[in-house]
Amino acid sequence: MTGGARSGKSRFAQDQAEALDGPLHFVATAQALDADMADRVARHRADRGPRWTTVEAPMDLETALAGLCPGSAVVVDCLTLWCANLLLAGHDEPSICTRGERLVEALQALARPAWVVTNEVGLGVVPDNVLARRYRDALGRLNQIVAGGSTTVTLLVAGLPLAVR
Repeated sequence: MTGGARSGKSRFAQDQAEALDGPLHFVATAQALDADMADRVARHRADRGPRWTTVEAPMDLETALAGLCPGSAVVVDCLTLWCANLLLAGHDEPSICTRGERLVEALQALARPAWVVTNEVGLGVVPDNVLARRYRDALGRLNQIVAGGSTTVTLLVAGLPLAVR
């Protein structure tokens, strides 16, 4: 699930998961480091409802996926923040790509439905600073790795899903 900010990615992924029977896991990569983000996290958690179990995984996403209960559908939200977390923790692009490959392996090992949410950040102007360019490049590569290991890829534009694969 990819697209721009507020394109409806998370809602679409959650709706797809909720259409299935059984337990639901939401694997969150966000960190509530300020009041605004804490408010966003609380709103999103309340919107999900009681069927969902939330697992916080801002850094070790692969291990979090391996620890989920059998039979549950999974939404990972989102690669965008996971990449930022890794980058700010000192990981470079090759390290992030290696983690992305391990993430694909973990997702494939789940043997259950999973949706991964990410943003497309490279569609605009070239950022004017080194960190922003490093982030755009690392996320672009990470998105390619995860999409390459996925059976379906959907682009959300203005709330409308477009099948890419």
